[in-house]
Amino acid sequence: MKEVSRTHQAIRSLDKSVSSLEMELAVERAKRNGGLGASVPSKGLLPKAFVVVGINTAFSSKKRRDSLRDTWVPRGEKLRRLEKEKGIVVRFVIGHSATPGGALDRAIDVEEAETRDFMRLDHVEGYHELSSKTRIYFAAAVATWDAAFYVKVDDDVHVNLGMLASRLARYRTTPRVYVGCMKSGPVLSQKGVKYHEPESWKFGDEGNKYFRHATGQIYAISRDLASYISINQPILHRFANEDVSLGAWLIGLEVEHVDDRSLCCATPPDCEWKKQAGNVCAASFDWSCSGICKSVDRMRAIHSACGEGDGALGNFAAA
Repeated sequence: MKEVSRTHQAIRSLDKSVSSLEMELAVERAKRNGGLGASVPSKGLLPKAFVVVGINTAFSSKKRRDSLRDTWVPRGEKLRRLEKEKGIVVRFVIGHSATPGGALDRAIDVEEAETRDFMRLDHVEGYHELSSKTRIYFAAAVATWDAAFYVKVDDDVHVNLGMLASRLARYRTTPRVYVGCMKSGPVLSQKGVKYHEPESWKFGDEGNKYFRHATGQIYAISRDLASYISINQPILHRFANEDVSLGAWLIGLEVEHVDDRSLCCATPPDCEWKKQAGNVCAASFDWSCSGICKSVDRMRAIHSACGEGDGALGNFAAA
C-alpha cells in the first residue's frame, strides 16, 4: 500500500509538472501572437512565493484594514519576514477612483507610504465592478509573483494564515486546483433584490441554481489557473456576482474543485469550539453579513478566540 501511495503521489506530481509546462507553452504562444490579454512573464523572472493573499478592499475601508493589521495581517518588518521566510505574500488590493489623483487616491498614497502593504490595480473601483477587479487582480498577481497559489479574501473576514497555507499545501502537486467553500445558490432573476443576476436566462428556467462555485468571501486558485485568467482576460465573461464569474471561467476546464469547509467557519462560538477540539479554522465569517458582522468592532475578539497563535506560522515550511 505504501508503494501504491508513493506511485500515486509521483503521478500527481508529474501531472502538475505537465500542467505547468503546458501553461508556460500557452504563455509563450500568447506572447508571440500578441496575446488575448496581459502576458505572463516567465516564472524565472519573478520573485518566488508559496501563496499570494490578496485582500479585496475599498477606499472607505481604512478602519477595516487597520482591524486586520491589528490582528492577522503582519505589519512592517514582520510582513517582509513572512514573505522571505515562509513565502506568504499579503497585500490589500485596490484600484483607483474615477478621478485618478483625487482625494481618495491621495489618501491611499499616504497610507501606502506608511504601511507598504498595498497592491494597486489599473482598475476603477466600484461595487458593480467586482468581477472585473477579480479578473485584473489574478492577472496582476501572477505577473508579479511566481506562486503556487493565489488567494482572494474580503477585508471583513478573519484568516489564520498558517492554517490557510497548510490547507493549500495539501494540493501542491495537484494540477489546476480551485479551493474554497463550494455552493450552488439560486439564480435571482427578480430586479431590485441583492445579488440580482441580469443574465439569469443563461442559467435556464426560473428557479434554477448556479453551478458549483466557491463562495466569494475567500477562495484560492493554482498558478496555472491564474495564468489562464491573465491570458484570456478580454474574453472572460463577467456576471453580476464576482464569485459566480470566477466559477464560470473555470467550470469548463479540467479543474479539481476542492470543497474545504475550514475556509468558511462561523464566528465564535463555532470557530472557538473547533479550535478547542484541535481543528483550527483557516477562515471565519458570518453568513448573514457575507463577512464578519460589524467586523471593525469584533475582529480583535474573534482573533483572540479563534486565532491560531504566533507559533503556527513558525511551524509552516513553504518548500
